[in-house]
Amino acid sequence: MLVLASRFDPTADLAVEELNRRAVPVFRADVAHFPVRLTLAARLTGDGWRGTLTSEHRTLCLEAVRSVYYRRPQRPQMGHGMSPEARKVAEREARLGFGGLLAALPCPWLSPPGKAADAEQKPLQLRVALDSGLDVPHTLITNDPEAAGEFADSVRGRLVYKPFHPVRGHVDGRTAAVYTSLVDPTDLPHPDIATTAHLFQEWVPKAFEVRLTAVGERVFAAEIHAGSDRGRIDWRSDYGSHTYRVCDPPAAVVTGVRRMLERLGLPYGAFDFVVTPEGKWVFLEVNPSGQYGFVEVATGLPITSAIVDYLEGAS
Repeated sequence: MLVLASRFDPTADLAVEELNRRAVPVFRADVAHFPVRLTLAARLTGDGWRGTLTSEHRTLCLEAVRSVYYRRPQRPQMGHGMSPEARKVAEREARLGFGGLLAALPCPWLSPPGKAADAEQKPLQLRVALDSGLDVPHTLITNDPEAAGEFADSVRGRLVYKPFHPVRGHVDGRTAAVYTSLVDPTDLPHPDIATTAHLFQEWVPKAFEVRLTAVGERVFAAEIHAGSDRGRIDWRSDYGSHTYRVCDPPAAVVTGVRRMLERLGLPYGAFDFVVTPEGKWVFLEVNPSGQYGFVEVATGLPITSAIVDYLEGAS
């Protein structure tokens, strides 16, 4: 089993521990280690690509790889002393050569990198969710301040702003992140909207939220009950305030989730839903490489086991 993940990844650690418990041979590497700490030698034969991937301590025969667990590895990192132009070329060659060779291995991936990258695009996943029969919030993507104002008028209620990709960094020496945030409709239109693309949605009233983790045909759902004001806007902003409870999603939601995975070409997805006070499930997003460890620890749901079953071809 080939595990491609960053060196410090507690979620990947869970899968590796389960593989070890099952006595499945594991070769773990980070794409960032190529080419400085990983050496590749592969030859195309009549049987496909044959060769080795060698780390500082171990060697993997490529033809022995039965499946690949792909958990957010870092980008290839070049050695020191390169000019910016040479580094740019070397990084591209590493991505297309090393990454392309791994993608050519004839085995299952969880999840295929190209499919996962496509599925991270929120406009695409919202459209696929709608096509798959799931309820989605009224949504606007725009860089037009006037269009934002018109959208606020049409919704006639509270709005939220969401970044298209997690925004994290440091401000004045402190860690900072941008989460889903409430928008005062009276602030729209706002001239700053013209600076880039913005995603606005209607605010969906919440009884609670659900993290639904799908692995192949299996689904695991847990209610998330936030215990703080900021957690009730975006639960990712305050993990410490939550309580969790296992739940059974409606059959129509399960069907929609499976349709989404099929249409996106994914074997795995971490889905987020709002459940309204009336019991309606509203799709927010799916993360094709989303963490699940915090749910498994809190609820005991056997998500790691399901992932390893899939990688071993048992589901």
